[in-house]
Amino acid sequence: MDLTVLAKKISSYRSPKGQVRNLPNELLAEILHAWEQWTGSGVGFYNAIGVNQKKMAKIMGKAKQLKRDGAFDGLNFTEIVIDQESGQIKELSPCAGIEVIWDNNKIIRFNSSDLLVEFLKKAA
Repeated sequence: MDLTVLAKKISSYRSPKGQVRNLPNELLAEILHAWEQWTGSGVGFYNAIGVNQKKMAKIMGKAKQLKRDGAFDGLNFTEIVIDQESGQIKELSPCAGIEVIWDNNKIIRFNSSDLLVEFLKKAA
């Protein structure tokens, strides 16, 4: 994920005094995933997402605890199964969500835009 997008998501949970509060578990998972993918210095990561190092330590601790407890298990990429004969998706009902025409005119349907974005990231 782009860190500027992550920084904007985090900034939507800032109080008028500038404190970051009440981050949802999904956002904690994204922050932890971005941190695990980060190859630079910690200070560079904190500056990129616009959070103080001390506050980030508390956020990361909570995210790691949730990960150990299994709270992020359902947030992983969901595989889409396509029937080989018909080219249709097995799990989703027809005309549900977003439809994309992929290679060889195969139609892929997504329940939400988040699934579509994840699919496009994985396919790239």
